Amino acid sequence: MKEYQFDAEKVRDNLIREIRTLAERQGFSRVVIGISGGKDSTVSAALCARALGKENVYGVMMPDGQQKDIADSRRVCDVLGIQKRTANIGKIHQALKEVTDQLNPTAGPDEFSIPFSQESDFNVGPRLRMTTLRYIAQALGARLVGTGNLSEATVGYCTKDGDTSCDFSLLGELTSVEVVEVGLTMEELPKELVQKTPADGLSGKSDEQRLGLKYADIHRYIRFGTCGDEEIDEKIRNKERANMHKRRMPVKLDPFGKIDKE
Repeated sequence: MKEYQFDAEKVRDNLIREIRTLAERQGFSRVVIGISGGKDSTVSAALCARALGKENVYGVMMPDGQQKDIADSRRVCDVLGIQKRTANIGKIHQALKEVTDQLNPTAGPDEFSIPFSQESDFNVGPRLRMTTLRYIAQALGARLVGTGNLSEATVGYCTKDGDTSCDFSLLGELTSVEVVEVGLTMEELPKELVQKTPADGLSGKSDEQRLGLKYADIHRYIRFGTCGDEEIDEKIRNKERANMHKRRMPVKLDPFGKIDKE
């Protein structure tokens, strides 16, 4: 089993330094973050507030119509003292749904048919949120912070062109378990938000229910090479292989035969 050591305070301070270094190198001082009220966006906002100053962190709350835990999102912004704004994507989502609903009935004689896909439906929300965040970030001359973690990326629990779209990935090298550990070192954050059960806010289920996997098992698989159960390891490996395309830039096909093949 692999040797594994994790110093949450050291990692926290390294990330704060990395944010400052990137801001200086690229010449920006403001960041925009989608605030869901979950641990990833909460910890990301806290790290950015420490690195750049709370006045330079813009938290955007994006309920899809009604969001039952929107109070958690507001609490994150208020506790950290960051800038906040609400952009409800409900009407946009509904308008787009009217378009996608037209795609699912039987196709015309000269058109191809499209089956209904619940996963496609679920992914509309994250993509609308990304478009909203991109608009705000560009208008403010700010960078968009990616809040996804390594556990989500490993099993593909993320939306391509949705939450994977960002200017820099703040938590992309940390597992879900490690994000919690970093968050618990930050006294300004309410522990119940850092330890809140992860959920997408769209399906009505927790992340683990949708995945059929526990984040603790994914963490052990990543850091130790096995979670201790070969059947679960294989399930994670299969998801990792199937979703690798979400973790890379689009593949460029080689017309000259010079690019090394994977």
